[in-house]
Order: sequence, then structure tokens, then C-alpha cells
Amino acid sequence: MKQTTKMSRAVSQLEHIYNSLNTDFFSGELPVPIVTVQSRPGTYGHCSMAKVWQRPDGNTYELNIAAEVLNYPIEETLDTMLHEMVHLYCRQHGIKETSWGGSYHNKRFKEEAERRGLECYQTGKYGWNTRPSDRLVEYALEKGWSEIKIGRSTLPPMIRTGAGGTAQPGAATPGGKRPSSTRKLICPQCGQSVRATKKVHIICGDCIVPMVEV
Repeated sequence: MKQTTKMSRAVSQLEHIYNSLNTDFFSGELPVPIVTVQSRPGTYGHCSMAKVWQRPDGNTYELNIAAEVLNYPIEETLDTMLHEMVHLYCRQHGIKETSWGGSYHNKRFKEEAERRGLECYQTGKYGWNTRPSDRLVEYALEKGWSEIKIGRSTLPPMIRTGAGGTAQPGAATPGGKRPSSTRKLICPQCGQSVRATKKVHIICGDCIVPMVEV
């Protein structure tokens, strides 16, 4: 897959990911938002509370992926995107999935998130957060999606924004970034690469040499 190193291609890839997730996890019933990449230091992304974008066919929501996490592992991107899509689904169906001004993610959010294959865990005052599950890792591998190769340099994120303008804890590791759930192996001769969800020993079919984990 061609590396995504331009912003136009990054947004296009995010739009493609949204459409695929909408089809496969929401039966295609979610509206098409404006997907943006904006600098949101300390956060992963957000979905607007209202239809803040105007266009000829009607107003729509904004779904943002923070520029600071744009180049994170692909399963992180899927988790953030799907997390925000759960918020969008709840708004479309009148489900009150947050409280305390939108900062606390309650059991209704957890239920809808887990229905879409997200892994939820309790975070105290912010309620239920999500993290990439094996299902999302396998989904990314099946689609052949790889990481976006550009991202804004700034302080690492510490929170993930769920409902518009509200935050919940993000990564579980220091600095806010969780380790990738996949392994990347490269052929030392031709540079061909593959990804796997566990430690494996693979021989490059072209060069007949062991591939090296990087």
C-alpha cells in the first residue's frame, strides 16, 4: 500500500476508513460528517455535538482526528474513529451516552461501543474509555490498511475527546501513546513488509530469507 505522506491523502484515507466502518459496523446508517485533521494538543479527536458544517445537501457533523496522533498505529486510528462514530450513532438515536457536561461516558456508551467490537475499560471520573481490540487489529490487516506517515510534533496526547469538547483518559502508557498491537516484519533484502498480531517466523517468498521484526 502506498505510504500516506500528504495531508490530502491522509484526509482521503480517513474518509475511506469512516465509510468502511459505517458499512461494516453501523449498516451504513450514519450520516457522512466532515472529516477534519486539526491540531488538538493533548487529545485524540472529537465529534461535534451538533451539525456545525453547512453544505448544499444539508448541515452535518464534524469528526476530527487530532493532528498529533495522525501517524499513530492504524488500530489506534480505527479505535478513535469508531469511538467517535459511537457518539454520532447515539446522537442520531437520542441515546444519552454521556453525563457531567459530556465528560462521563456511561454504561449506554459502553454497550454501544462493545457492540461495535471496541474494548472498554473503566477510567474513574471519566467513565468508560475504549482501546484497540484484536478484532480491530484483524480488521485493519484484512483491509490492508497501514499507518498514515505524517503527524504534527507536539506534546503526546493524554486524553481522548469523546463528545464535542469533552475529554476522557486516552492511552494507558506514559506519554499517552499505547504500543502497537501488531508486529511489522521486513525482508532485509527486498524491503517487502508484512504485519502480524503475534510473534511469527516468516520467510520472504521472493528472496527466500527470514523476515526481520522492526
